[in-house]
Order: sequence, then structure tokens, then C-alpha cells
Amino acid sequence: MRRLVVEADGGSRGNPGPAGYGALVRDADTGEVLAERADYVGITTNNVAEYSGLVAGLRAAVGIDPDAAIEVRMDSQLVIRQMSGEWQVKHDDMRRLAAQARALVDPTTVTWTWVPRAENAAADRLANRAMDTRGPVVTDAAASSSVTQAVRRRQPGPSGAGVRFDDEQPVTVVLVRHGETAMTVSRGYSGSGEPGPPLNDHGRAQARAAAALVDRVGRDLWGDIEYPSELLASPMVRTQETAGIVAERLGLPVRTDDRVKEADFGEWQGLTSEQIEERWPGTLEPWHTLATVRPPGGESIADVGERLRSVYDDLLAAGGGRTVVVVSHAVAIRAALGLAMGAHPGTWSQLRVSPASVSIVRLYSDRRHEIAVAGAPSEGWS
Repeated sequence: MRRLVVEADGGSRGNPGPAGYGALVRDADTGEVLAERADYVGITTNNVAEYSGLVAGLRAAVGIDPDAAIEVRMDSQLVIRQMSGEWQVKHDDMRRLAAQARALVDPTTVTWTWVPRAENAAADRLANRAMDTRGPVVTDAAASSSVTQAVRRRQPGPSGAGVRFDDEQPVTVVLVRHGETAMTVSRGYSGSGEPGPPLNDHGRAQARAAAALVDRVGRDLWGDIEYPSELLASPMVRTQETAGIVAERLGLPVRTDDRVKEADFGEWQGLTSEQIEERWPGTLEPWHTLATVRPPGGESIADVGERLRSVYDDLLAAGGGRTVVVVSHAVAIRAALGLAMGAHPGTWSQLRVSPASVSIVRLYSDRRHEIAVAGAPSEGWS
């Protein structure tokens, strides 16, 4: 049986504060580093960052050889003793991450070893690099025995995948619309001009269904995609509630980003299309079809697109090979999908984005992006 060693660490500059994790996998017999993983995890605690490093290291080890015997070495006595069963896991975020680790491996088959910090320096350096750059580190060993930057051999894509002629690892963006609210039912224009409304009971059920679907990304659904490692959300109440439900399922912290909020409808806020047409005759249709028309005191569809374009630019700049979940709104998600397709903003309104629907975009540096059809749990899709 092959033997692998996982070295993992995490840190937080402030505890809680800006945090990151680092992990690497070694061949136990030769000491060769087979994989490195690191990423920024937002504002959280040292312990959550350490658990995030453990999960990433175990995922990398299982990816190398799912039948290997694994030894985990960490300088966190808390994580080692909790995962070995000596201590209970009481903190909710740590409990979720511990559950992710147990889903990857049977803890009773793993050797859990505490090591002094000096013997965990490699993982510590990776965690600090992630905190410095606020981005991911993904490297794998080349065919030689030396450790190099990631060398990925192009594999045939899964059935239905877009055609690529290079080995670039994209950024995968999982777009989730919030669940149903009272405004969704009344069909009023509910924008970013006010923080509410909250989800209703049906909306919370929809959010749980969406979270379950997102949890399958990188597992049995789209297996060529990395499991989500980052979660962004609009600041609105309905998206924060939806993101909280998704975060609980994925074991990730929520980072708020104003750029993924809904369009500001200005004086149209709360009104139905019939009411808008009555008060501003002939304005609503060109807002949708020309995309440059602004409601009184509000934003055009093209304005929303510029916000989403800057999000895409930042995600690409931080490096590929990772999956980011974005919890947002109908107009913003239409913009995100329209940008990925290279479609004119005036056509974006033709995209239907149901409550709690899930859409997937894969971003490439050459802008030849790919869209993967996901589903809308609210309509019974799977």
C-alpha cells in the first residue's frame, strides 16, 4: 500500500482576521512533494483556517491515490486531537470542516501526528503566501523527482464540455440566485436600493436545495471541477440568508462583495412592470432591450455588467484551478452569464434566472469562457 503524508497549516492575521491555509502531500518513503495546496479564506479564525488546510490536503492526497495509507502532520494539537477522536468539535464552522474531512477519509484509518511548528514550516509558508497574495496556490510534482510548478497534462474533457486546445485551468464560478421573497411572489422590481426583503419559508427551502446541488460540484457532479473553496455574496438580506445556508453546507466563510448586488432600480423599486409602464410610459422595454437606459435614480443593465466584469477580472487575476460560489440576483446573474457568452447586453434579459437556480461559468484568460448547465432546484431539477 502506498503511504502518503499530509502536512497542513492555517493562519489568521487578527484571529479573526484575513486568513489562509497551506497544505502539501509527500510520498512517505521518498519525502518527495507530490502536491501543494493553499488559498485565502477571507476573514476567519486560526482554527478554521487550519481545518481548511486539513481538508485541502486530504482532498489532494485522495486525488493522488484514494487507496493510500495517510498520515496527517500538523502543529495544531486542537485539530489533531479532535480528528483523532480525543476531543469533541464544538465550534460550528470547525464542525462543518471536520465533517468534510471525514467525508474524504475514514479518520480511524488515518495516523494523526502532532509536530512542532518548526517541523511544519513548509505548510506554514504556503499559508502565509496565500494570505499575502489573497489567492490560491496549486502545484503538483512533474514526472521528475523535483518539485515544480503545476504541470497538468491535457485530458479529454467530459462529454458535452467546451472545446479547448490548451491546458489552462479555468476559474469556475458557480452562480446561485437567492431564494423566493415576498417581492418575488408579487413580481415587484426588488433592487439594491433597499436591503430587504428577507427570504420567505419557501425561499429558505429553495436555498437548502440549491446548497445541496452546489455541494455536488467537484464530487459526483462535474467531477472535472474543483470543489468550491470560496464563497462571495451580495450584501442584500435575501442573498446573505441564502449564502449562509450554502456556507453551512460547504463549510466556507461568506465574503460580501458589493459588485454582485442587484441592479439599483431607483424610483422603480418595489413597483410591478404594469405600475412602471403606467408612470413612465415606454421606458421599461428599452431598459431591457437597449441595456443603456437608466431608471430615474437607478442603474442600466450595462452598468450592472461593468460591475460583474470587474469581478471576473479579479477572479482571473487570482489564478485558475479553483471554484468560487457567487450568491447574487437575477439581473446580476444575467449579466454574468451574458458576459461569459459574449452576448450583447440588450439580449441578457432573455435569460431566465429562477429563484435559487444554479448556473456555472468557467473563466479562461483568453475570454473564450464556458457555461455549464446546472439547474433550478426550485423547479424540481437535479
